[in-house]
Amino acid sequence: MANWVFILIIVIAVYVLISVLLYFLQDYFLFKPEKLPQDFQFYYDNQETEEYNVETRDGAIINGLRFRTENPKGVVFYLKGNSKSIKGWGKFAVDFTRHGYDVIMVDYRGFGKSTGRRTQKAVKRDMQVIYNKLKEKVHEKYIILYGRSMGSGFAAKLASMNNPRMLILDAPYYSLSKVAKKYIPFMPLSVLIKFPMPTYKWLKYVNCPIHIIHGTDDKLIPYKTSVKLSKIRPKLTKLYTVIGGGHKNLNNFESYHKMLTEILTTKPKSVDLEGSSFHVKHSSKRANAKA
Repeated sequence: MANWVFILIIVIAVYVLISVLLYFLQDYFLFKPEKLPQDFQFYYDNQETEEYNVETRDGAIINGLRFRTENPKGVVFYLKGNSKSIKGWGKFAVDFTRHGYDVIMVDYRGFGKSTGRRTQKAVKRDMQVIYNKLKEKVHEKYIILYGRSMGSGFAAKLASMNNPRMLILDAPYYSLSKVAKKYIPFMPLSVLIKFPMPTYKWLKYVNCPIHIIHGTDDKLIPYKTSVKLSKIRPKLTKLYTVIGGGHKNLNNFESYHKMLTEILTTKPKSVDLEGSSFHVKHSSKRANAKA
């Protein structure tokens, strides 16, 4: 009996130790920031950029770039993933500037030249500050929110609290708690995780068109995640499937660029269902099974 008690104590101690380590080290696993010196100069071929810094109410500095076009149709607020800095992410701005859109990219706290203690609440607040400053110069009907991977949750939250022209989610997650549970199902993540990022909850309050792009071979965030998300606001949502696309290579597929072109250049049209088969239901009777 004493041996079993001793083993139980050891198991509990190990479990508590793992929980403590997970709580304090999760930033290391969730974020892979690249820090840049304050005098770093951004440069991109054939792109006109403007660097800016925004100071938050708690004294943090959020560093960002604006990629400019002539006579822009609008602006894309691009919320990047959890790695590196806008130094590398900036090369994706061309996918929007070539369609006539300015692009805003920022580094989250602790990334690039941005400073400040990173928490889910702080980052959400920072993104709203940037959005508010954008609204001062651009009407919301010309603002497109684009969230990539980690950024998809922040983009969904912004869209739920504002009225942008549209929301585009690239390889989004249902919630980071769900992603983490896939790898450590035995841990009490609802208590431990500091960045639960419940995208599915925020999408419920989004009232603009929602476009979701996801690859079928995404090993980090499964394609079925976007299928589930697309059912939250089905009348507003369109799901785009990149056959064979993974988590980090959608931009290498021609189909992705065709989808993005369709999203950015096609005006939404209402569908006239009068005279269509919209209300026609198949009979469930066995007698009509051959029909």
